[in-house]
Amino acid sequence: MTTSSTPRLRLTPMRPRDPHEPGRVASTLELFFDLVFVVAVSIAAAQLHHALTENHIAHGLLAYVMVFFAIWWAWMNFTWFATSFATDDWLYRVLTIVQMSGVLVLAAGIERVFADNDFRVVVVGYVVMRVAMIAQWLRASQASAETRRVTQYYAGGIAVVQVLWVILLFLPHEVTTLGWVLFVIAELAVPVLAERRGKPTPWHPHHITERYGLFTLILLGESLLASANAIIDAVHEHDRLAPLIAVSVLTLVVTAALWWIYFWPPHHRAITSFTNSLRYGYVHYFVFAAAGAFSAGVEVQIDVITHHSKLSEFVASFTVTVPIAVFVLGIWWIALRQNADRVVNIVVPVGALLVLLDPIIPVPFLITAVLMAAIVVVLVVRPPITVGGEQ
Repeated sequence: MTTSSTPRLRLTPMRPRDPHEPGRVASTLELFFDLVFVVAVSIAAAQLHHALTENHIAHGLLAYVMVFFAIWWAWMNFTWFATSFATDDWLYRVLTIVQMSGVLVLAAGIERVFADNDFRVVVVGYVVMRVAMIAQWLRASQASAETRRVTQYYAGGIAVVQVLWVILLFLPHEVTTLGWVLFVIAELAVPVLAERRGKPTPWHPHHITERYGLFTLILLGESLLASANAIIDAVHEHDRLAPLIAVSVLTLVVTAALWWIYFWPPHHRAITSFTNSLRYGYVHYFVFAAAGAFSAGVEVQIDVITHHSKLSEFVASFTVTVPIAVFVLGIWWIALRQNADRVVNIVVPVGALLVLLDPIIPVPFLITAVLMAAIVVVLVVRPPITVGGEQ
């Protein structure tokens, strides 16, 4: 029995993976990992919805921006590490599950951030995730001499920043926002500095962009849930049946258009260099946050129609149009424009900006749905530019 069980306990050396490995796709562990982020994103979007509909716009947006950074950064760090060093042995799985537990703790503390500006639970959950990530980097540093310096720098940099987050808990509330900004800059600087300390970590372009696409689908799923909620409310609000059904239909149209726009360009072309990969990874914060905020905005629209919101129809419309514009402009900048011709590169950004005109008409984001559908038509007519026989 000892002989047969030994191979199962043996660890696989965490050497850099081949960035050109054929058939590389997201593993079931990575998909499982994403599930806990569904919980965190859903809670963050729900709390943003409540803050906006109560007309606590500034506080709600600030809390959402801060909480969503913790969600996005933890997800992104694991994703880029996994594309470079994933082994899928028992220790790798256990450390990944520990990170998942941190996400759940973080999710449990999101409501306190919105209600009382209390970051204690969120920071605890975040640090749990990051400490597990430190262990992964240290393990990777033991398996490959060529990337040892880089991986050790990652581990050391992350450890230092986690100490700063713990210190944040003991600072006066008046400086919490300033401390958050400074420590976020420190987090963002770790990969930039680490990758310059030796042989860079490899990444698999198709695998990494698939992971981003899968997370985008999770976020767009929140919008589909909001569309379903509009229909559910319509069943109970017979006197407002028509506008609620209209919101549901328009939400589906816009969500489908966002999906079409996001997956139109070949994303793997956008991360051909370290600088491009940084831009792709970091700008996705705005894309992901906008997608989550869009679902919250749809819920606000439903509240306005059913007279459960303190916002006017004019202001409430911006809770939908601004996230859409940010999402489209973000994807256009990091993935779409370099694969598009002149017509597409005019239509997409201009269309995104015109979405902001939606509040001038009484029908909830009708202009938005029409503009988004028009963008999709242009993308269908004018496919991505072919490079070397590849589309």
